[in-house]
Amino acid sequence: MTWLVTGGAGYIGSHVVRAFTDAGIGVVVLDSLESGHREFVPADVPFVEGNVTDTELVRTVLREHGVVGVVHLAAFKYAGVSVQRPIHTYEQNVTGTVHLLQALAEVGVNSVVFSSSAAVYGTPDTDLVTESTPTAPESPYGESKLVDEWVLRAQARATGLRQTSLRYFNVVGSGYDDLYDSSPHNLFPKVFKTLTDGGVPVINGVDYPTPDGTCVRDYVHVSDLAHSHVVAARSLAEEALLEDVYNLGSGEGVSVRQIMDTIAHVTGVDFVPETGPRRPGDPARIVASGDLAARDLEWRMRHSLEEMVRSAWGSWVHVLGQDVPD
Repeated sequence: MTWLVTGGAGYIGSHVVRAFTDAGIGVVVLDSLESGHREFVPADVPFVEGNVTDTELVRTVLREHGVVGVVHLAAFKYAGVSVQRPIHTYEQNVTGTVHLLQALAEVGVNSVVFSSSAAVYGTPDTDLVTESTPTAPESPYGESKLVDEWVLRAQARATGLRQTSLRYFNVVGSGYDDLYDSSPHNLFPKVFKTLTDGGVPVINGVDYPTPDGTCVRDYVHVSDLAHSHVVAARSLAEEALLEDVYNLGSGEGVSVRQIMDTIAHVTGVDFVPETGPRRPGDPARIVASGDLAARDLEWRMRHSLEEMVRSAWGSWVHVLGQDVPD
């Protein structure tokens, strides 16, 4: 039994790949390397460089490797940048998914675990987001993820495709020293880079209606996320009944100031963050319930905030060979 992991050379995708191999499930990786890293894929895992928009390539990979299911993570993932690049975002995310599903139907592969996002909710008017919270994406990225969910459900109704979409919140940490988050837009790597460059991190907005005035977000460890992908894949392979969507959230929020304090503790850098104005569109709080995923996907928080930061910092220093200046 072999599963195709699209985007398997990325930060999250590479953790999913290793979770599958650790579970004894064969995988093959398809990645364009637009934002992924070839070195993130183990040498003994088949790797194909290419884009999911290339239907013929996808068909070839499916047939040559005897693929029985797909974990679809390949996407243009930068929500903020998607506002400036909407056509690219829709082409990679929506057109890519349509081409992938076309190839799956032609070859007869009938199971998909889809990488969705909290961005489908936009700015929810609730303290705790559930799967029934109305969707209102505010970026082309969030819109594309929601459209992909619709396409998957429509294909399921039309063909019997077994599918589920996992909506991620703030994914952090590392399960392996050689895998790190290289995104220039995510909080952890942004703060780490600032520190290793000798700078002082900035908190954008300290006057929100939250306990300490800074934004509250839902942080989850990437290894916990990867584990639930394995459970979802096995469930689909066994034709178990899964929900169309699941939130992978903690049920508890962490503020940006708490993150900064924990990073200072873990790194040993006694910094005081600078403060800046709010960023337009940043909601005060986004926290999600993971109850449905806990019921069906063995989802739970296995890592404390300090463990999340420590693992992320450890991989950052290990891979980049950098530490903070004296």
